[in-house]
Amino acid sequence: MFIKQTIDRTFYKNFNLKAVHFFHPCALMLSLALLTACSEPAIQKIEGHAQGTTYHISYWSKLPTDSQGIEKSIKDELQAIDKVLSNYRPDSTIEVFNSIENTQSQEVGAEIVELVRTARGVYQASQGCYDLTTKPLFNIWGFHGDNPAIPTQEKIANTLSLIGMDKLEVVDDTHLRKQQANIKVDLSSIAQGYSVGKLSRVLEQQGINDYLVEIGGELQTRGAKPDEQPWRIALERPLPSEQHMQKRLTMPKDSVMAVMTSGTYNHYFEHEGKRYSHIIDARTGWPIEHDLVSVTVITDNPTVADAWDTALLCLGQETGLKAANDANIPALFIQQQGTNLIETRSAALMALDKVIIE
Repeated sequence: MFIKQTIDRTFYKNFNLKAVHFFHPCALMLSLALLTACSEPAIQKIEGHAQGTTYHISYWSKLPTDSQGIEKSIKDELQAIDKVLSNYRPDSTIEVFNSIENTQSQEVGAEIVELVRTARGVYQASQGCYDLTTKPLFNIWGFHGDNPAIPTQEKIANTLSLIGMDKLEVVDDTHLRKQQANIKVDLSSIAQGYSVGKLSRVLEQQGINDYLVEIGGELQTRGAKPDEQPWRIALERPLPSEQHMQKRLTMPKDSVMAVMTSGTYNHYFEHEGKRYSHIIDARTGWPIEHDLVSVTVITDNPTVADAWDTALLCLGQETGLKAANDANIPALFIQQQGTNLIETRSAALMALDKVIIE
């Protein structure tokens, strides 16, 4: 189970995902002197709970599929990911790594090293605002529990000594080394995007080329619906207690595309009239205070998108937009100024003609 849960998510809706049984002309085949016509395939669905949230998968194929076998493969993959990446299982690979407090090289496997390498690039591009070692900060602010509260500045300062991806070394493709023995790694800010990509590959290995995979609002699509209409995604209005559509995305039918959103509006607490978001700047140890409330990243790599949406939200509008433009990241920024929501698109998003944003 991952901390990200349903916190900073895209509001996912299936637009007409149930099969619409239009009977349109299709190829006729002559077989054993019989003429048979084909009908539109039905969308298959798989859903459940994983990683502290829910997941929904919709797929279809013109060819016969083993729906029970595909569902089992999806659940097996989720269990395998959990065994490696979960910070809530003491026997997971990442928690075993966290529990060993020394500075020797430790084998963690290719998956974790791949994620750390991706996150390190975003950490450097965000000037340390995004960081995989911030779990101790979440703990002292109480965001991992039911009673968040403001810690003392002394406690924040002491905790900051435990933070820093520069204290984590990639030894090789399967090994990490702590340069400071008590560093802890939390992959939740990147794991759901990675998981979306993994589940999508499970479908593709089964010959499925038309699907929508979503975990906690993080999603990836490929192809189209059986009636050749594109997948359409609704982005939630980024304000507390509001579940209204802010934007609608029409996804491309000819390529893979991922949509990842990070926001401040679903996980926060208030103290003396001030709101404290769960997005913590790893450089200061404090929740962000700027007016940027949501960032959506749209790209073909769900792992990269998941890390970048958090990093850009952490940086804020001006610095985040510059970072997105420098790294060629397609991102939609939404600021809250009073009762108004102001949208800004990065240069790469303005150039992205595969996705229609309305």
